[in-house]
Parts: sequence; structure tokens; C-alpha cells
Amino acid sequence: MSHWRLVLGLSVILVPASLARAETISSALARAYLNNPDLNSQRAAVRAADEGIPLAKAAGRPTVSGALSAGAQNNLTKTNSVLPFTKTNTFPRTIGVTVNQTLWNGNRIGNGISQAESKMLAARETMRNDEQVVLLNGATQYMNVLRDSAILNLDTNNIKVLQQQLRQTTDQFKVGQLTQTDVAQAQSSLAQARTTFFVAQSNLEADIANYRAVIGTQPRKLAPAKPLLQLVPHTLGQAIAQSQAENPLIQALLHGVDAAALQVKIAEGALYPTVSVAGSLSHSWDFQTFPGSQANTASIVGQITVPIYDGGSAEASTRGAKETLAQQRLQVDLQRVNVRAAVITAWGQVTSAREAIVSSIAAVKAAETALRGVREEAKVGQRTTLDVLNAQQVLLNARVALVSAQHDYVVATYSLVAATGRLSAANLHLHAPIYDAKVHYRQVKDKWTGLRTPDGR
Repeated sequence: MSHWRLVLGLSVILVPASLARAETISSALARAYLNNPDLNSQRAAVRAADEGIPLAKAAGRPTVSGALSAGAQNNLTKTNSVLPFTKTNTFPRTIGVTVNQTLWNGNRIGNGISQAESKMLAARETMRNDEQVVLLNGATQYMNVLRDSAILNLDTNNIKVLQQQLRQTTDQFKVGQLTQTDVAQAQSSLAQARTTFFVAQSNLEADIANYRAVIGTQPRKLAPAKPLLQLVPHTLGQAIAQSQAENPLIQALLHGVDAAALQVKIAEGALYPTVSVAGSLSHSWDFQTFPGSQANTASIVGQITVPIYDGGSAEASTRGAKETLAQQRLQVDLQRVNVRAAVITAWGQVTSAREAIVSSIAAVKAAETALRGVREEAKVGQRTTLDVLNAQQVLLNARVALVSAQHDYVVATYSLVAATGRLSAANLHLHAPIYDAKVHYRQVKDKWTGLRTPDGR
């Protein structure tokens, strides 16, 4: 931590003054958490998954349908060969209602509800992973802008120093103290510095565009950022164990395993009998061609449907569901391996970046001392112009390496926390209202009717 305090102090020096205040990484991530379209899209997907619960419950609820019929009928009747035909005009009309209720269908209703809940939980974990991706991308782009702003500032200062060096070399050449070769070397170094400047400028412009895509606003006055050490596990073993238990990609696939196992039971349920009951009530006018007649009809019928043979459809569905379940389990195993590798990689990046900062600090100090010494020796003719230019370039490289190491350290800690599954707005204590997926779930899970969504759409 003492090393990091020293690094933070240096980073304030290296970051341009216009970027050394105002927006922090926390406020930027809060913007991304609230406004990022990818994350908001996944929240909508979770709300859609919530609707799977009442949809599954609907299979166990009664269905009610009404019917209305009306028409005109002309009847010619003859009771015997002597009497003439009798003509009657009737207008038969019927209104009725029918209620159907499934009582049991091989537990497919209950299993369908449980499966919908598993899919909803998987969607929540996918949303949690998307939240981690957005926050990690936001932190990365924030640090990219800081890094490349600092590098551009270093390149700008380097051009000024080399311009001064060229003027001094030219003046000394005019009085015969240096040669044309010294002037050419100074000109070459200045030209290379300008090329590096334009590359850094292009990199920063790309960073700004990417920042806006993730955060939603232009980066202005970004403050230096610290690594996310408070959420980093103490040991690699703890990080791996934490990731296996909390990584959202693993958790989403585990819920997928549950949904696939329930699909096997649902497919098997098609082989069982279905028990249902139906009731109907109707009223008719001009009943059976009798003008003015009326009739009321009521019925209730229980029914048991036993499947005997459906061409092998249910059996094939069951076998396919079992294979899908096996695939889902293999996907979990694969994801566990991938997450473990991601944790180990991020842990190594954190360690190496931390050590790189310490080395870079020492390199910057040594390069500054060396440059001062070379300049003093050059004044008395003990060093050449090329020696000064080389020392200047070594210092620039050391400062760029320090800025890059600072960037890598912060990003690596965010990557490690994301791999363990704990990179969230709540854990980062962002100043933004935390999205609670349970609110919408409670609003719709027991709804029986209605077309409007809870948010008014």
C-alpha cells in the first residue's frame, strides 16, 4: 500500500491538470450502470423471463370461453299425406359458457412452473454477468483514457524538450562546438517524437469513443483511480473457491441444468394419463324449430385421457431432453474450468502489474538522475548530443512504462473481482439506485389477467 500511495502521487503528476479533478471512476461506473443499453436490454430480458412464471401457472388454471350463435330458419312440416305443409319461421339463438380445468397431467404443470422459475433465475444470473461486463468495460475504458491522456501529455512535453534540445544544438553548431551530425540526430529525435505523439493522439481519440460507448458521456476531467483492493481475495485459493461458488456464468448454467432436468420430467409426463373436468351452461331460444321455445342446458363432465401410442413422439422427446441435460452438465464443467483459468490469469496480472509499478518507479528515478548527469557532462564535453537524446528517451520510456503499469494494476484488480463474481454496483457502493429484479417478479408472478406491464407499457 505504501508503494501504491507513491504511485498515486506520481499519477496525479502525470495526468494532465484538466483531468486531475471532477469525475471519478465510481461516478463514471454509476453512469454506465444506469444508462448502458446492453445492461438495460438484459434487464428487459429478465422481466420477460418473469412472465414465464404466470404463463406456466396458466396451464393449471381454468379456461373459460363463451359462445353465441344466432340465425334464421324456415321450416316446412307435414304430419300426414292429407294435411298440407305447415310453414314456420324461427330464429334459433344460443348463448353459453364453457369451463375446462385440468386436474392432473403427469405433473407437467408443477414441473413447468419449476422450470420457468429456473429459467428466470438463469436470466438473473446472465444479467448479473452483463452487469460485471459493463462495469469491467467501464473501468477499463476509464483507465485507458487516463493512461493515454498521460502518455499524450508525456509525448507533448517530450516534443518541447527536444525542440529546446534542437535549438541548443543548432546554436552550438553555429559556433563550432558541435557538428552537423549532432544537429541531424536532434532533428531525427524530434521527428520520431512527433510521430509518437500522433500515434498517442489517435489512441486517445479511440479511447474517448469507446468510453462514450460504455459510459454514455464524453470523458472530461477524469480523476486518478485506485485499484479495487478491498474486494480482492487474500489468496489465490480463496479467489478460485469464491469464483466457483459465485461466478454468474457458472450459476446461470447450474440453473440451466435444473431447467433441463425438469424438461426430462415434463417430457415423461406426456406418457401419463390426463385428468380433466369440463362444465358448460347454455340458454337457447326457438329450440328445435319450435317458435317461442326456450331451453336451458347445464353439464359437467369428467374425463380421463390415457395415451396409448403416439408414434414414439413422447419417447423421442424424453430421450432428447436427457441428452440436453447431459450437455448442460458438461457446459457447467467447462465453464468452471474457464472461470478458474480466468481467475489465475487475473491473479497473475495483478501480481505482475504491482511489481511492475515498483520497478517502474525505480526506473523513473534512476532515469531522471541519469538524464541530469548526462546533461551536465555534455556541457563540459564529456557526453555527446546522442547521449543526451538517448537519456531523454530512456526517461520517457520509463515514465510511459509507469503509466501503463498503473493502468494494468487497476484493470487487473477489476478483472480479478469480476472473475470471482463480486463486481457489482452494490459491492462498489456506486451512487446509483440498485436494480432489484425481484420487484418485477413479485408484481407479475401471480397475475391472472391484464395486458399492461407494471411499468405501464
